[in-house]
Amino acid sequence: MSAVVYPEEVPTASVRDLPLDGALLDVREDDEWAAGHAPNAVHIPLGDLPARVGELAEFPEHQPVYVVCRTGGRSARATAWLNASGWDAVNVAGGMKSWLTEGRSVVTDRENAEPEIL
Repeated sequence: MSAVVYPEEVPTASVRDLPLDGALLDVREDDEWAAGHAPNAVHIPLGDLPARVGELAEFPEHQPVYVVCRTGGRSARATAWLNASGWDAVNVAGGMKSWLTEGRSVVTDRENAEPEIL
């Protein structure tokens, strides 16, 4: 995953266009995930994706995997890699920052803390 990929080169959807029950893959780092993430997302940091891609088998077949990070750069790289590996992946434009702005639910793994997007 070392090649530079720009978001406009991969399939991209805005948060407002995502299905509420779509398969969501969060490729941010552990501290970002713990601070705030979508409730039903699967977390696999970008660097771990090649080794852990088998975990995506739990997603429904014949539906795209929506890939999210903080603002869309890392998820664009992950989307390009997934598509080249035979998956149907779509980058989430604006990432979790847009997710929050659009009013979608965010939860945290930190005790006694409000969810936030790092």
